[in-house]
Amino acid sequence: MEERKENEDRWSWDACRHVPIIQDEQKPRKRLRFMRWLSCSIVGFLVFGFALFSKSSFLMLVTLMSNSTTLVPAEHKPSALLSIGCVLAGPNVLLLLKSVWKFFFKSADKPCKKTILWVLCVESTVAFGEVLLTVFAMPHFDIVTNIVILNSVSILSAVLQVLAQYSVKKKVILPVIATILILLGYILFIVSYLVIEDSPSHVKKAVGLAILGTICVSLNWWENYSTLFDISFLKELSTDIGRARNVVCILSSFVKVLITGIMVVVCIPWPEWQSLNSVPEKTSTTVFGLMAVQILSSAMCHWFVVVACKMHVLHRCFVLPMYMASVATLVMFLVPVGTVQHLSNSNSTFCGSRLSVAQDSRTEWLTSLLTDVTGTLCTRHFVSNMKAEGLVILGLYALFWWLGLVLSTVYISFLTIQRIERTQDLFPKRMYEGAFLDQSLLLNTRFRIRTNIKEEGSETVTVYLCATMWHETYDEMMKIIISMFRLDKYRPKRNTWNDATFEFHIYFDDAFMDVHNGRARHVNEYAEILVQVIREVYTIFSEDDSCIFKKKACLPEQKIISTPYGGRLEYTLPKGNTMMVHLKDKRLIRHKKRWSQIMYLYYLCGWRLNRKYFKMFQEGNDVNKLKKNLKTEKENTYILALDGDTDFQPSAVMLLIDRLKLYPEVGAACGRIHPTGTGPMVWYQKFEYAVGHWLQKTAEHVFGCVLCSPGCFSLFRCAALMDDNVMKRYTTKATEASHHIQYDQGEDRWLCTLLLQQGWRVEYNAASDAYTNAPQDFKEFYNQRRRWGPSTMANTISLLSSGSLTSERNCSISKPYIVYQVISMGASILGPANICLMIAASFTFISNIDTKTALVLATVPPMIYLILCFKLKSDRQIQIAGVMSILYAFLMTGTILAIIGDIVKEQTFMTPSGLFAISMTLLFLITAALHPQEFPLIVYGILYFLCIPSGYLLLSIYSIVNMNNVTWGTREAGGKAKTRDVSVISQQLIKATCCKCPCWNTSENNQSVIEEIEPLLESNVSNEQDPKVHRDSEETKSSHECPEGWIEDLQIKSYDSLKKATLSEDETEFWKDLQIKYLEPLKEDKEQQEKIAKDLKDLRNKGTFGFFFCNALWLVATLFLQTIGSAVTLTIPKIYPNGSFALRESFSIDPVSLMFLLGFALLLVMQFFAMLYHR
Repeated sequence: MEERKENEDRWSWDACRHVPIIQDEQKPRKRLRFMRWLSCSIVGFLVFGFALFSKSSFLMLVTLMSNSTTLVPAEHKPSALLSIGCVLAGPNVLLLLKSVWKFFFKSADKPCKKTILWVLCVESTVAFGEVLLTVFAMPHFDIVTNIVILNSVSILSAVLQVLAQYSVKKKVILPVIATILILLGYILFIVSYLVIEDSPSHVKKAVGLAILGTICVSLNWWENYSTLFDISFLKELSTDIGRARNVVCILSSFVKVLITGIMVVVCIPWPEWQSLNSVPEKTSTTVFGLMAVQILSSAMCHWFVVVACKMHVLHRCFVLPMYMASVATLVMFLVPVGTVQHLSNSNSTFCGSRLSVAQDSRTEWLTSLLTDVTGTLCTRHFVSNMKAEGLVILGLYALFWWLGLVLSTVYISFLTIQRIERTQDLFPKRMYEGAFLDQSLLLNTRFRIRTNIKEEGSETVTVYLCATMWHETYDEMMKIIISMFRLDKYRPKRNTWNDATFEFHIYFDDAFMDVHNGRARHVNEYAEILVQVIREVYTIFSEDDSCIFKKKACLPEQKIISTPYGGRLEYTLPKGNTMMVHLKDKRLIRHKKRWSQIMYLYYLCGWRLNRKYFKMFQEGNDVNKLKKNLKTEKENTYILALDGDTDFQPSAVMLLIDRLKLYPEVGAACGRIHPTGTGPMVWYQKFEYAVGHWLQKTAEHVFGCVLCSPGCFSLFRCAALMDDNVMKRYTTKATEASHHIQYDQGEDRWLCTLLLQQGWRVEYNAASDAYTNAPQDFKEFYNQRRRWGPSTMANTISLLSSGSLTSERNCSISKPYIVYQVISMGASILGPANICLMIAASFTFISNIDTKTALVLATVPPMIYLILCFKLKSDRQIQIAGVMSILYAFLMTGTILAIIGDIVKEQTFMTPSGLFAISMTLLFLITAALHPQEFPLIVYGILYFLCIPSGYLLLSIYSIVNMNNVTWGTREAGGKAKTRDVSVISQQLIKATCCKCPCWNTSENNQSVIEEIEPLLESNVSNEQDPKVHRDSEETKSSHECPEGWIEDLQIKSYDSLKKATLSEDETEFWKDLQIKYLEPLKEDKEQQEKIAKDLKDLRNKGTFGFFFCNALWLVATLFLQTIGSAVTLTIPKIYPNGSFALRESFSIDPVSLMFLLGFALLLVMQFFAMLYHR
């Protein structure tokens, strides 16, 4: 009792605590908040500026078609008409290209016939209305009328809002007022042209065409309201269009371009089009310059509007700029009215003096253009005579139409954007309308989107966090445990959000050891450290006040349970969520990471989920209802796969949850993985991981979908895991040589391959950050990549070999995407040859030796290393690779200096080597700049460049030659753990942490804490078949559970906070059945081991031959091209920085450099453009 009291009560003189760093979500610093405010302001100004340029340039083009303007002569008016046609067709051409891209790389579903007919009719009507309004009507009106009449296209949207809200008994005041105002605007518009003044017949005709055109155009946004009415026809149409969106967009854009082109061509007689061949330079510059400005500014405005919505600032950066665009345009065109009178220095009116000012050579071109366009007001008699009633009516219908647009789109101000907002949920139509930029963007915003999203995603999802552990250190365990407690604090069991519930599971491999000469089994020191870490973190998160005057709260009693697979610790966390630690005994259940994953998959998805509904079925519940509820729960149950050293914030988890909730076709989602640690190896990996995520992951996400969701931080949907040929096939035991490489060396990639082949999509979320320890030792790094390299290649080949079938099942894996992956795989295979070419180019550049000799010199050291890898042991191979890496780093340093020296010598950076170096530097700098929070990682790019030969040449050789070695390679310090008190271990680890020793986590220091690993089998077969792991079958069958002495031992070391409990009979039977069917420890079979060892060597030999034969062919082809000489040499002129050409001087790109560029730079450029699209 005294000892327990001593441990539970904090002594007054011992009030100081050792508290680990707990980095919660930090509030943005002032500098960061300022940068966010500045970014939002810039986006808002850009949206407003581009909208202003778009509207003004389009209105100028329309007005220049009028006979009342003089800047474009009458005989050259067709040029303005052609520009208007291009403006109308421009967005549809962009939509056509984008949809064709998605058709080939994404979904190629085809709509039904009635959908095609409806789309053709609606889009034809809209295209007809656009041409009718902009080409046949607006050129006959004044500039003010042209500005404001565009706002009247909101008429049908206002009417549909009235009907939709009235049908659900909502307030309809604002849309009713909007409808009335727009109708009043039409009436005043008619009165202005037909009553106030006696307009010519062609103007009267234009008034009718304008009203008809705006009504036709207003039909463009019908889809925004189609699902709000209880009309099955409209709902079926919307569903079918959403399913076959790409084909529908291709049809609609093609039809609109076709109809626009036909109507523009027939608008004027064919002979008048001949005048396009003789358009004066000044006129063509004006007209086609305005067209280019309009098309470019419209596209940029649309892009920045989407950016504003993604930044959650749609109110001040989208809605407000769009509302003010018409007002600003009106002001811009009315300014010349006062300016002209001021310049004329007379008391004459604007209409009387504008011509002289417009023809004054002293006036700038833009002022002349604005004056000429504004002069269309003089065609109105009440303007030229300054009659009040006409001006009032003009001002009123301008105000009514603008207010009608504002009131019919005011609902946007009440929208709340989700953390991850799909563009298709926010904007039903993919593209804008060039002539109605601000109106189309506002009216295309999903009506009552928040209500719809809430109804679709209101169900609470269940998330199981499953971490696998083995021999993690104290610090590594502290990271994952703190992360779990953080999430428990962020989402308590009882919370008001009701968006997600969490349960935490840790599966601890090989947690037991023999004691008392094998007479008993106790948990080893790693399991004891985990219990200690949990207790420490629990205390920290439970104490709100560490004051010495406050009595220390006793920790609640937790459960310790003996199970058929070893043992279990059950904790109730401070905020009510549950955490279970499953301690596995490798004598009772199969160990290793993949089998731990199978263990929790069948426990959570099979027993916890399926069995619940099976019991309901046995109780007589309705089968159809049970099927529906089971399907829904499978889709809303997720598993977050974690490693034992992963550090993450709750927001990162919520981002992945949002991704799966929004996209039902997504089976898995991964985040941005950041390696942690210190030392050159970690620095190299920091940049390597960054480039891999910035370019490779984003390219996969854009072109198709991600091929690997890393097991250290990935969220999986249970419905996807429980699909056919996924979870069941994942239990396959490795019986062939290729199985050991594909199944066990990269289990996360194999699981994703199964998901992809079954039709599920895997996605990447760049904003979801997680941190995991990276190898700090050169040997550990090479052993890790020795596993990853062959496994990646095996799984990619497996996916490509079933490419046709996979592309049929999976809409995200198209035939072009398979071609991209073939190119990527080819680049990976030819990596060593490309590095040899780069080294040969370096030899030539530095030493000025013959390129063929340089190529031979570059290939000799790798060939020698290849032979040595067949002869020497793994450790010796790595040592040689380390020495060669240093030598290659010196060579790369010399190459950099030589390139700089060559630029200085030639007095220009326009040399082949200079252009390549500068372009690659700019590429990485731009890529890093587009990821501002990770921009400092660019510093490690220098080390990455120096280590390219080591990472892409020597490591490839080492990985392929050691393919038959299927051991894990990292954290191999297993064996028997020393029986030492956990407090001693903790104190040593705490001291190491406090002194920040950078080498503490290396394998040498880990081996000083534990005994040496048991010798591996000579056959290099996985430890799963280690005969020392297994005992005789009689001994294994003698007991399904460990002797319970370990429970008492652990209770004492946890200060009696763990109370003994038992499993239910049903769960006990489940674990026994699971062990027998899937997880029974593998037994020794020497003949099978010898066969697998022989097959692995044969597979290694075949793979090595094929791999390096391809590289040899590439090098030989390059050598032959080099022999041919000038016939295949590219010559580029020498250009100085000032743009002048050097006479009789040029540079040549020899075949060696050319083949390297084809093999390396091409793929990198493709990934760069994919990254730009993704950002």
